[in-house]
Amino acid sequence: MDLKNIRAVVTGGASGLGAATAKALIAAGGEVTILDRDPAGADTARELGAHFQETDVTSEASSTSAIHNAAQAMGGLNVAVNCAGIATAEKTLGKEGPHRLDTFARTIDINLKGSFNIARLAAPHIEAAGGGVIVNTASIAAFDGQKGQAAYAASKAGIAGLSLPMARDLARAKIRVMAIAPGIFRTPMLEGLGDEVMTELAKDVTFPERLGDPAEFAALVRFIIECDYLNGTTIRLDGALRMR
Repeated sequence: MDLKNIRAVVTGGASGLGAATAKALIAAGGEVTILDRDPAGADTARELGAHFQETDVTSEASSTSAIHNAAQAMGGLNVAVNCAGIATAEKTLGKEGPHRLDTFARTIDINLKGSFNIARLAAPHIEAAGGGVIVNTASIAAFDGQKGQAAYAASKAGIAGLSLPMARDLARAKIRVMAIAPGIFRTPMLEGLGDEVMTELAKDVTFPERLGDPAEFAALVRFIIECDYLNGTTIRLDGALRMR
């Protein structure tokens, strides 16, 4: 797939992995609409030369409208990249009692339901364009989640589990489906922990011993789009990190 022909929506594009992905696709000659519930996403879009739609990925009405408007503005849609998500930390049984059910539900709602919602709504537009690619964001926590990550790991394992059945479902529409499972990346969410914590986290990475750069995530998205034989699986992007 030629990157210059890309007409993509990127959720969570206001910052972090989503913003890096939008930047990379635009630099390659594609056209991008950022979907984000944060109104500040409009500023990111202006800086990058992208379109913007304020979007709640968990809402059918909001997402339907956003994807329709994006396809109209770009003259079609052939790529959807799901980067919107939240990270939560809460033990199944902690000092204050059992894991809160509303926290678990919210994590699943945004990370898993939100990604599926965007994928299913983008699919008919991508089919109408003659086919394309859907890229979802999982996490290495899907495979080796740590203490306090029951909700987060479950949501990301769901993303990994979607890849093959969704690819099979959408094959007739000429739509490929892939997932990326990032390790520890230097995003605004992680930077909020401070340099000392990030330095300690980087020591667990086998090689290179550092945090991932969002531009590296974006580079993998580009490769997935260009490589037509990648379909139905999840790629770890983690410097051989295995969470303790």
